[in-house]
Amino acid sequence: MKATGVVRRIDDLGRIVIPKEIRRTLRIKEGDPIEIFTDKEGQVILKKYSPIGELSEFATGYAETLAKTTGHIACITDKDSVIAVSGASKKEFLEKAISPELEKLIENKEIYTSKENNEKAIPITQNGNNTLDNSQVIYPIISDGDVIGSIVLLSKESNTKMGESELKVAQSAAGFLSSQMEI
Repeated sequence: MKATGVVRRIDDLGRIVIPKEIRRTLRIKEGDPIEIFTDKEGQVILKKYSPIGELSEFATGYAETLAKTTGHIACITDKDSVIAVSGASKKEFLEKAISPELEKLIENKEIYTSKENNEKAIPITQNGNNTLDNSQVIYPIISDGDVIGSIVLLSKESNTKMGESELKVAQSAAGFLSSQMEI
């Protein structure tokens, strides 16, 4: 654990303010769920809660199935990072923060297919080059009206074109993972 040097008082309703600098660094926005942990020494630990992150083991298996079925790289993200990847180097994607472009796209609940490689694909991770010339499909995962992540299919080769079938596979995967959140 890293000390920040910030001290806050609890108000009469039991609330505490997380400083803006820490919220910005951890990408915590108004309305984001926070998970609370305690330990034996009396420490209270706050962690940004990722509903889809709870399914990370399941999501890994699902990404493997998507990659085998489509022959493409399959990534499953929450709103902040890649939680599962198959068909590519895990080191390049897994647990890396998603790019601002991808974050904006899924936050707006947009479905994205790069058009016949004429337009650049969306970078998947921050500071990553993640096959920018390759075709891709991005489909948001929506549960109870809220975006909780995305399905990303990336072609392994730059001359491959994504079509209706890849879009339908990503849509189906997003719908299935969304339904798992409601159970």
